[in-house]
Amino acid sequence: MKVTLFVTCLADHYFAQAAADSVRLLRRLGCEVHFPEAQSCCGQPAWNAGRNREARRMAEHTARVLADAEAVVVPSGSCAAMLKKSYPKLAVAGDGSLAELAAHTWELGEFIVHRLGVTELGNGLAGRRVAIHQGCHALRELRLETEPELLLRGAGAEIVPWEAQDECCGFGGLFAVKMGAVSAAMADRKLDTLPAVDWVVSGDGGCILQLDGRARMRRARIPFVHLATALWEGVSSLAASPEREN
Repeated sequence: MKVTLFVTCLADHYFAQAAADSVRLLRRLGCEVHFPEAQSCCGQPAWNAGRNREARRMAEHTARVLADAEAVVVPSGSCAAMLKKSYPKLAVAGDGSLAELAAHTWELGEFIVHRLGVTELGNGLAGRRVAIHQGCHALRELRLETEPELLLRGAGAEIVPWEAQDECCGFGGLFAVKMGAVSAAMADRKLDTLPAVDWVVSGDGGCILQLDGRARMRRARIPFVHLATALWEGVSSLAASPEREN
């Protein structure tokens, strides 16, 4: 299957390893992965700030860049929600390109589970204790409640219950800037309830930045890992992989 990766700004600037591991993982699962270099920001910051004209321009650019994609896969629940849920709201009358793009856009875990039909990924993460943070956009907008757990369990990980697992981390893009004290308190609440684990795994880079940043401020040594990297480590550990070296 041909897949186009929409890498997102955060992955491009802060999580290059997760972007590369997304490609490796999708290739291992039999996909042909393309990466249009003209892609840019999805427009979510402008949309959240109420700057709809700027957000529409970014959305229309993204639709042109991804126009020929059979399936668009996004390693971010936040940006996937922007394409799937907000782009149709930005469309002008008579232009169906944004709705069409929304219809064949998938968040990474959603794509693997529901489009490829894969949940079993070997036992490469056996013995790894993992807590999951599913970002608000994936959880509440896209209704992706079980996909990360299915995939991590399918790779052999032990999923550790977390009291505040479904609570917001406090990032929220512009919210973390405008409401810094509240944002930090929300992250601290999650960290205060975190059980002893080897990894905290999330499919959203913004949430990882938020929680990792607060953990560092508290001098806590907690590994925060993107879902793509966690899954690829499990898959690649089962056998020597030349892709890991490339």
